[in-house]
Amino acid sequence: MGFIRQLDGTYRFQRQRTPVAECDILAAAEDILRLRLERQGAIKTPRDAAEFLRLRIGHLVHEEFHVLWLDTRHRILAVDRLFSGTLDGTAVHPREVVRRALDVNAGAAVLAHNHPSGVCEPSSADLLITEELKNALRLVGVRLLDHLIVGAGATVSLAERGAM
Repeated sequence: MGFIRQLDGTYRFQRQRTPVAECDILAAAEDILRLRLERQGAIKTPRDAAEFLRLRIGHLVHEEFHVLWLDTRHRILAVDRLFSGTLDGTAVHPREVVRRALDVNAGAAVLAHNHPSGVCEPSSADLLITEELKNALRLVGVRLLDHLIVGAGATVSLAERGAM
C-alpha cells in the first residue's frame, strides 16, 4: 500500500478510498523522511537524524534500540532495529552492534533509543552503554557520531550535550 504525492504537495493512498490507519500514516511519514535523507545523501546535522528517528520510534510504548549506519561520508547505508525491550529498558549487546557494523561495512553510526515515558534525560545506564559501544565500534574503525534519546515530543543528543 503506497502513497502518491499530489501536485499540490498532499498525499493519498494508491487505489484506496477507505480511512487511513494511524500506523499507515506513521509508516508513510517515516518513508517521506527516509527519502528526504536519501536525497540529501548524508546526515549533515544531529537534527537530521533526530527528526527521522523521532518519527520512527518516538511513539512506541516499549523501548527499542536502533542504529543509523553511515559510510565515511555520512551517507545512509542502513537503519536497523537491533534490540527491543520492555516499558523501561532494553538489553543492548555490544557484540551484536559490532557484528552488524561489519555486515554493512559502516564507517560511522548514530545510536538511538526511545524512552516511552517521554522523559528524554539520559540515565547512567544510557551513558555507560554509549561509552561501551563507542569503544567497541572504535576497535573496528567505526566512528560513533551520536546517541539520541527519543521521546514522543523531544529528542536529546548526547553529542550536543558533550557526553560523547
